Amino acid sequence: MNLLHANDQTGAYPPSYYAATRTPLAPFPALQGETRADVCIVGGGYTGLSAALHLAQRGYDVVLLEAHKLGFGASGRNGGQVGSGQRQDQDWIEAAVGAEAAHKLWDLAEESKALVKNLIQSHAMPVRFYPGIAHACWTDAEVRHTHAYAEKLQRDYGYSHLELLDRDGIQALIGSKVYKGGEIDRDAGHLHPLNYALGLARAAADAGARLHELSEVIRIDHGAAPVVHTARGVVRAKQLILAGNGYLGNLAPKVAAKVMPINNFILATEPLGERARDILSQPVAVADTKFVVNYWRLSEDNRLLFGGGESYGYRFPDLIKAVSKPMLQVYPQLKDTRIDYAWGGTLAITMNRMPCFTRPYANTLSASGYSGHGVAMATLAGKILAEATAAQSERFDLMASLPQPRFPGGVALRWPMLVLAMTWYSMRDRLGL
Repeated sequence: MNLLHANDQTGAYPPSYYAATRTPLAPFPALQGETRADVCIVGGGYTGLSAALHLAQRGYDVVLLEAHKLGFGASGRNGGQVGSGQRQDQDWIEAAVGAEAAHKLWDLAEESKALVKNLIQSHAMPVRFYPGIAHACWTDAEVRHTHAYAEKLQRDYGYSHLELLDRDGIQALIGSKVYKGGEIDRDAGHLHPLNYALGLARAAADAGARLHELSEVIRIDHGAAPVVHTARGVVRAKQLILAGNGYLGNLAPKVAAKVMPINNFILATEPLGERARDILSQPVAVADTKFVVNYWRLSEDNRLLFGGGESYGYRFPDLIKAVSKPMLQVYPQLKDTRIDYAWGGTLAITMNRMPCFTRPYANTLSASGYSGHGVAMATLAGKILAEATAAQSERFDLMASLPQPRFPGGVALRWPMLVLAMTWYSMRDRLGL
């Protein structure tokens, strides 16, 4: 099944709150005929757009191909959270690669947050960065672990932006009695993800990158000089960057063996007005400790944007039903609240939930599999891909050195095996284990 078309209308954004409130950007033409470029980029999300921007700023002739609209995929549909650290915690990373490399990976993650903030400011993007992400714990054991980890980050990494919360503190912040404690990360934050993607697109185009929408790649001839085919055009490039993430499909089997698409869902309530302060008393985003994570924040017009739910098929389920259940578990007081928007999207995960940086073919680089931690890291990935294209590969090689196992069963069997695993972990969530 081609996920580019399984759940969405060709060339259109999903009916999301983000699409309804996006900043207008003139469309970019589809690729027509044959062209040459220093670098061809496949995928118009954060990774591809950031790579296009940074390469164009270095003087490269860049062609970017997007199958639908720029920011169409996970980059324009996600929860908008710009988190700290890597997707795995530093304990895991230290055990995997050692203390020295773990500190370098922490520094990269910190740079990724700063890069998002700096790009918004330096390119005058129509996007506001709101500081603060709260982490809400369901059990006392999770609270103890969260607080101990905050102490570790302060002690070993000098990270002093975490505010610890007890039961009263988390409940005063969230307006729900289901959580036992947590923390607020004051240096993390959240934003309008689609407007950020469109801001990157405008910046890349202004820098000289040639961007093409409605230009789905149907074949790639890999080799010393990659040739990229769409239905109506061809790009002959010196180098290729694969930035399709969960929508890459069968274009790169070597990437697909380690990076797998899954779906996630978000809904937006009607504007809550004065009730919004009873939902979140501060303008922070929230993510909880469920394996199937619940995450939410308030929009600028005081809607609750709540993400979560689970689905074990490539096609989207009844989205309102899927997300309303976990939302009402947290906020039963919203039972009679109208839902104005509901949408799904495809992201990509890896076996170990760390991003997959790889050189799958000659003169080809790829970064994907951000596993729900992609707003900041995908932006930095684009910059790192640009560096590696220019033969400055130290940071790319550091990311590529992370252990990245293949999914068991290969591409054909990875999905049913993931279903079994996700069913088990979601059952643990429901049982409170």
